[in-house]
Amino acid sequence: MKDQIKILLADDQYLFLESLKLVLESLADDLKVVGTVGNGEEALVFLEQEQVDVALLDVRMPIMDGVQAAGEIHKRWPSVSIIMLTTFEDDEYVSEALKRGAQGYLLKNIAPHMLVSAIRAVRDGSILIAPDLAGHLAQALASVNNTGGPNAFGNKMSGSLRLPDWYYSLTPRDKTIIGFILRGMTNKEIAAAAHLGEQTVRNYISAIYDKLQVSDRREAINVLRSIDPCWFV
Repeated sequence: MKDQIKILLADDQYLFLESLKLVLESLADDLKVVGTVGNGEEALVFLEQEQVDVALLDVRMPIMDGVQAAGEIHKRWPSVSIIMLTTFEDDEYVSEALKRGAQGYLLKNIAPHMLVSAIRAVRDGSILIAPDLAGHLAQALASVNNTGGPNAFGNKMSGSLRLPDWYYSLTPRDKTIIGFILRGMTNKEIAAAAHLGEQTVRNYISAIYDKLQVSDRREAINVLRSIDPCWFV
């Protein structure tokens, strides 16, 4: 078994914490939730006592919010990867959290398997942003770069962090079918899994090829693999 990724969850909603812990550990044997806390201050106390690989922080919490906690964690434990989880699509929070060391900013409605992939990717050094917030991220990065100082990621990355333009042309159904394609499934298998007719699946795939500007499945897979698979439901 792979080395386990030790995770700290911070959220002031107890039911959400326990549900998220259960989901993560049931979906992946390489993820281990070693602690759950209700605010940023409790997260800092926990980290003084326990080693953690990834901290998932809610943005809005009492006493100390997730943005403040992210800054303290990054300063005191720079090896800890930080992912913000929120229901708020607010560019102010995106900008500030990333400036303070967060490596991911995801909405709480993310599909569970996508969150698992995101945790692994961030731990491996990737920086992830929810597609709905990508524009806010690009603006935050540009505003910091324009000052002549380090960017929001400590100069780890440069330029726009938007996903490829073709990603924004994909429908939710396209993303579902792409997920099946990346698993190596045939059209017949995709049809059964998606409860669609084979001809309907072929039509969707043809439309996907057009959006990717490719002519066959091999080319499509090469293009699709240019971004992390966690962006496909």
